[in-house]
Amino acid sequence: MDALLDIGRFFINPVFYIALLAAVLLGYFRVKKERKMFRTRIIWGWREFAGLVKDGLLFALVFSVLFAGIGLVVPIEWLIALSAVAILLMVAGVYQLGSFIYLALAAVFIGWLFRTNEWNVDLGIISYSGYAVNWDWLVPVALISGAMVVAEGLLIRKHGAEAASPRLETSSRGLAAAAYTAKRLWLLPVLLVVPGDLIESYAPYWPQLPIGQSMFSFILFPMVFGFQSRARKTMPIYLYPAIGNLVWKLGAAIILLSLGAVLWEPLAFIALIAGAAARLAIAVNFELKERQGNNAVAPQALGVMIIDVLPDSPAHKMGLMRGEVIRKVNGLSVSNEMELYEAIQVNAAHCRLEVLDHSREVRLRQHVIFRHDHHRLGLIVVK
Repeated sequence: MDALLDIGRFFINPVFYIALLAAVLLGYFRVKKERKMFRTRIIWGWREFAGLVKDGLLFALVFSVLFAGIGLVVPIEWLIALSAVAILLMVAGVYQLGSFIYLALAAVFIGWLFRTNEWNVDLGIISYSGYAVNWDWLVPVALISGAMVVAEGLLIRKHGAEAASPRLETSSRGLAAAAYTAKRLWLLPVLLVVPGDLIESYAPYWPQLPIGQSMFSFILFPMVFGFQSRARKTMPIYLYPAIGNLVWKLGAAIILLSLGAVLWEPLAFIALIAGAAARLAIAVNFELKERQGNNAVAPQALGVMIIDVLPDSPAHKMGLMRGEVIRKVNGLSVSNEMELYEAIQVNAAHCRLEVLDHSREVRLRQHVIFRHDHHRLGLIVVK
């Protein structure tokens, strides 16, 4: 019954509900922009909401077992500060700063700042006055942060491109082109261990676990982090896995550096600082690279470039992908949108396409078009 109560109290945390609302708004505003630019919704509007918890559920289960099993004890004051920073992130919507390493370090700084200046904030059920920096809890914070960055990188690699939405822009030659914006939010419900005497003063009914002379409690806490990036020079399916690989490797490096705190305690704080700096360097490096050079999706001298493909459309069933170039339709060469659809009408019942893929290799695609199918095959192309 105590375990069920612990799980139930997870739903009292405002971070959970604000994250749900933020995920809904991400999908809403994305669809609104897609309809404004392309007069249709391209990606399912509930994609961000559906993936908020589901995408990272396996990580949440694994981390809960590891963190609770190893006994990584974190102060409740750090969790309060972490909740405040996460709420601020979601309200501001600046997901470029949504990496968990930023949030964790900011929470450490807030607690230290409150204690140093002797500030006190009455939050209703509790009074927050910060905490003194202590290696006993800073090492677990650094280890947890490293693990969360590993999860962040793997989620970016696997799911970063799923909700990358196209945006029209003008190329360096003054022509219409496209870029892709990914904006995601993930929530991992993770079981954490907190000192029993700390949480007892806030919630005396909370179940406590005596170990030796100390008291500890379990708390199911919503770990939130976000991601935002823009793919312009590189297609999203190649850019975001590259970013994700570097991020999860950075998380592993943070964990290794934090383990060194067993020999020299300040390494835990160094791991947090260095991790945040390295994560910022990764983001800035890819942002600068994407701003240089030509758009990956831009008008072609020969063929029609695909910006995106509508789900469950004939084009989707043919396996067409964003960034590919349609060279011929029903045996006729095409170079613009008008020629494309005129060529489709040559044999509207059975459409045959010659497509240049991302590797610049030609492949053939064909599909029988029925009356209820999208009259434009479900293609959004560069005009």
